[in-house]
This record gives sequence, C-alpha cells and structure tokens, in this order.
Amino acid sequence: MGKGAAYIYGKNSLLERLKANPESIRKIFLQENFKDPSVLDAIRKSGVAVKHVSERELGRIKRAERLQGIAAEVDRFEYAPFEELLDVSAGSSKSLIFLDNINDPHNLGSMLRVAACFGGFAIVLPRHSSCDVNDTVMHVASGGENFVSVAVVGNISNALRKAKDCGYWIVGTVVEGGQDLDSVTLPFPLCLVLGSEGKGIRHGIDKQLDCKVTLPMRGAELSFNVAMACAIFCHEISRQRKG
Repeated sequence: MGKGAAYIYGKNSLLERLKANPESIRKIFLQENFKDPSVLDAIRKSGVAVKHVSERELGRIKRAERLQGIAAEVDRFEYAPFEELLDVSAGSSKSLIFLDNINDPHNLGSMLRVAACFGGFAIVLPRHSSCDVNDTVMHVASGGENFVSVAVVGNISNALRKAKDCGYWIVGTVVEGGQDLDSVTLPFPLCLVLGSEGKGIRHGIDKQLDCKVTLPMRGAELSFNVAMACAIFCHEISRQRKG
C-alpha cells in the first residue's frame, strides 16, 4: 500500500468514489473478467490508471470478502476540523451525530451511509475508544463517506460544550426513561449523542444533555443495534427539521 493510502472495494463503493471524488483514486485494480458496463464507463471517463489482475492477485492486493472483481488504492480518509462543523448561520447548520464508544466498523459504516442518504448530517468521533474510518467502514458505507463530514475530537464532553456555546442543543439517546421520540419536539440546531450498545452514553457526557429521547418499542423485549437506532433518529430529525 502506498504512503497514506487506503483501499476501497466493491462496485458501489468504486462507482460512488468515481462520481464524487475521482482525484482521490490512485489506481484501480480490475479482475480480468470484470464486465460491469456502468463502472467501466465511469473508469474510462475518469482517466484513473487501471491495472488488470487475476482473481488471485486481486485477493492479495486487498484481503476481503465480496470484492466483486474490483478494488482501488485511494487517499486515506480526510477528517474535517470540528470547528468547521459548528456553523449555525441561517439555513446552513447540519445536525451533528456524536458517537460515543462505537468500535464496530460495520456499525460506523452503516451510520455513514444513513447520514449520507438523509443529508444534512455530520459525524463526530472521539480520538480514543472509537474505530477509524478505515477500509471496512468505507466498504459498508457504500460511498457514503464521500458525502458526510467526519470530525475527530479529543474529548466529547468538551466538544459538546463548544457546540452549546455556538447555539446547539444536545439530545441524548437512551434505551428507557427518555421522552418518547413519537411525541417530542426536537430543538434545532441539534447534536444527537449515541452511545455504545450495552453501555450507552458514558457518565460525564450525559451531564451535557439538554434532553433524553427513547425509541418506542412495543414489540418483543429486544433492542435495536446502534446503526438501526441511528437510522430511525435521523429520519425523525430530518422530518422535523423540514417542518
């Protein structure tokens, strides 16, 4: 792998990167029998260097399941400065999703994809006790990493205080004991705090919350995983933000 490089793989991830940020692609590796016309056309138009390889060679270049016959060496994911996300000027503020102790790259990738699909969101991660936006995260995000700003902060509590100083309201998600999401009127601009499965939002961070919300679950006594919960909260935030 080249200096400061990462790999994306799979047709959807490559196609979205070719559309959104082809300058970040250093080289594309195509399995010899790769035939998807939409991807091949996008590659030709991009002018990115291509190397044709065997299935065995592709597996050595990027060790992962479901390569779908294509991988690319790309620049490492570029994080945004946190301060750039704190823009509350009229009509331009994004809702910020703070993720506390999210260590599963599949969950983080799913949440990146969710945030990209709804639009108007950015993600904030702690420097410690969190996975990075790595190859697996970008694969699960299926191109979502091209459309969502992600910042890394040293301390979530301090970052939430800065957000409050800029006019943001802090809403925390809890399994039980919060206001029912079906009936709460969310305040904007908004920071949503999601904790890890099992532990929830850590003590100390919860002191920064202006309100707590709970997903109504009237079926089996189970729980949503954090990525599913994120999707539901983002849907409601988007709905109320437009109202």
